[in-house]
Amino acid sequence: MTLSIIIPVFNEEKTIGEVIKEVEAVKLPIKKEIIVVNDGSFDKTKEVLEKIKEEYNFLLIEHSKNQGKGMAIKTALTKVTGDFIIIQDADLELNPQEYPLLLKPLLNRKAEIVYGSRILGSKTYHNKDKKWKNWPFLLGGKFLTFLANFLYGLNITDQSIGYKAFRSEILKNMELESKGFEFCAEVTAKIGKKGLKIYEVPVSYNPRTKEQGKKVKWLDGIKAALTMIKYKFKRS
Repeated sequence: MTLSIIIPVFNEEKTIGEVIKEVEAVKLPIKKEIIVVNDGSFDKTKEVLEKIKEEYNFLLIEHSKNQGKGMAIKTALTKVTGDFIIIQDADLELNPQEYPLLLKPLLNRKAEIVYGSRILGSKTYHNKDKKWKNWPFLLGGKFLTFLANFLYGLNITDQSIGYKAFRSEILKNMELESKGFEFCAEVTAKIGKKGLKIYEVPVSYNPRTKEQGKKVKWLDGIKAALTMIKYKFKRS
């Protein structure tokens, strides 16, 4: 069995090398394949990736121009060969060493879809000061989680989390349309509309600020909300 790890990356020259190093270092009971999509980066991301590719085993796909996180994931899905899929952001907000937590319910056949949750458990934030500096994102995430539960009858605590794990056929069989960060909202909406269950596990979170390179903006939250509303009323 194999876990496919999709890493969409755009202008992350400072972190992408460390992320891939950490992903490569994770010990799992099954094989890994790492698929990196460089989504039109114009900083030194491409140079970093080409340099470390000699050391680490990953498939590198290049987009000639930036198309968005959703499009990068769609491109990667055409190359996935694993039994399971995890989405890994190219920053250091989430810890790849927690893959076993996400993978365990899939391997034990307790779940087909697993979300990490920054709300569950006691280890959520590495830095409590950052938590309050990121209060707009906290509130936005809580609203999107409420909306997902309200519209689709889900019972989740963290809709916006970057860590989502799936049995491969579930994600590959979705007709995904979102190009940007609203990808997460679309996936959650389509899971809810199909009546599938999302299993959650607690994960840690080390948020970064806008100054440190965080790319999600308030407009992305609005797009995510509108995306969930759209798919609630859109015919399958």
